[in-house]
Amino acid sequence: MVARTPPDAPGARDEVDRIVLAWERERPDLDVRPLTVLSRVSRLARHLDLARRSAFARHDLETWEFDVLSALRRAGAPYRLSPGALLTQTLVTSGTMTNRIDRLAEHGLVERQPAPDDRRGVLVQLTPAGLDRVDAAFADLLDVERGLLGDLDEADRDRLADLLREVTAPFDAS
Repeated sequence: MVARTPPDAPGARDEVDRIVLAWERERPDLDVRPLTVLSRVSRLARHLDLARRSAFARHDLETWEFDVLSALRRAGAPYRLSPGALLTQTLVTSGTMTNRIDRLAEHGLVERQPAPDDRRGVLVQLTPAGLDRVDAAFADLLDVERGLLGDLDEADRDRLADLLREVTAPFDAS
């Protein structure tokens, strides 16, 4: 029979605490403290992914569609970028980006336009329908994300953002 840490184990306030307590009991020779942070980050990432997918689905968007549309929206009026700039912002291959632009154009959310300074170049621009869709999805996403942060006050949110920035900065630099 496998020993389990009971759900009401002393000191356990959530599932991660129960997991950590069990590992501390089973492997007292190891420092399991990283689990107290990173297991929670992992669990939050799963909840965030589900919440984002749900928010985007309410606007008939897939996550990848929102990524491309939001990159264009963040570019500012007239909401257009080169395919190369979209590649940089969305971290996909050129073949994948071509496919994505094609599909978004088929849905009337973007259009290709000739680049004014390069006769062979193309720019991808949001259509009015694409602008409306990404704006509505973004507003919905922010509501969902506020809900995920629960009762954290502004100071705690700022502190959490600062701490997470310290952890993620080395990955963003590479």
